[in-house]
Amino acid sequence: MAIIITDECINCGACEPECPNTAIYEGADEWRYADGTSLDGNVVLPDGKEVDANDVQEPISDEVYYIAPDKCTECMGFHEEPQCAAVCPVDCCVPDDDHVETEEVLLAKQRFMHPE
Repeated sequence: MAIIITDECINCGACEPECPNTAIYEGADEWRYADGTSLDGNVVLPDGKEVDANDVQEPISDEVYYIAPDKCTECMGFHEEPQCAAVCPVDCCVPDDDHVETEEVLLAKQRFMHPE
């Protein structure tokens, strides 16, 4: 499952540089699938959704840092644990019950965004 940042976030920004998928953004910042990944142009995501990786996406939160769930792999393929949760001083990076994914799906997503 993806990780979510709760509204208890203090906006310290410790999590953002730790994300190997560039899935964490400051509140109100727009995001792109291409940010920090190998994705470019028109792509079909592993879930079947067709997107232009370079198109600007609306912020998920205007108040606190947020994680784009389509880009979150819980750091699988990079680290043994989600790095955002490891560095968060207020423990507000928690599993997102609305985006439950198996380890196999998370690793496939990681390989899709970062092919060798």
